[in-house]
Amino acid sequence: MSDVNFSLAGKVVLVTGASSGFGQRFAPVLARQGAKLVVAARRRDPLLALEEEIESDGGRCLAVTMDVADRHSIVEAYNQAEAAFGCVDVVVNNAGIGLSNPVLGITEEEWDKVLDTNLKGAFLVAQEGARRMNEQGKHGSIINIASVLGLRVTSYLAHYSASKAGLIQLTKAMALELADYGIRVNAICPGYILTDINRDYFETDGGKRMIQRIPQKQLGEIDDLLGPLLLLASDASKYMTGSVISVDGGHAVSKL
Repeated sequence: MSDVNFSLAGKVVLVTGASSGFGQRFAPVLARQGAKLVVAARRRDPLLALEEEIESDGGRCLAVTMDVADRHSIVEAYNQAEAAFGCVDVVVNNAGIGLSNPVLGITEEEWDKVLDTNLKGAFLVAQEGARRMNEQGKHGSIINIASVLGLRVTSYLAHYSASKAGLIQLTKAMALELADYGIRVNAICPGYILTDINRDYFETDGGKRMIQRIPQKQLGEIDDLLGPLLLLASDASKYMTGSVISVDGGHAVSKL
């Protein structure tokens, strides 16, 4: 029996939404596993800082500007990635936005902005990556970062919940079709993860009550996502496709 191999040596990994949050944390960890990183987002300056951080740690990294809702931007980013490192083997579809508003207050513009980024954008990035993998005979991995709110709902986030539920179904549909080409597609559904953006909220009475509704009675940390990420990015998950992994302290199975 062989040892489980979580190494990413020789693999080219694209991480979208890498200028902040999850993506900014994911990239250096993937690089330390031997991957050549392509970090993408609309804001270039944070990407250049991330590129410098990874390369100063002995890794290889390329910063590319990408708007996931713009196909031309996506194609150009992939072209730059291939020119630097070759075909992308692993796509981490992490770019996303969340805007809070009650159903009766959501504007058409706001709806389009959330769905264009979280669902259309994820599709366009995955589709372009899969096309190139197939053309070059790569048996790659696409990892969609969804959300517990694609499985459950809460107030004031109807558009976000709809986009993430759509992403989960998209993951399964793409997994079914792309299995013919040796390309795996899986999703990670983070629950409530503590970040600088939400830290103050979870100190409030409302935030503390929300934490108590999580079966494990605690928030997650970004590092809690790293194990599933490395599993799906590496050959350790070569027999997994169409899987949806919840990392949420049991939130998706909490009682109503």
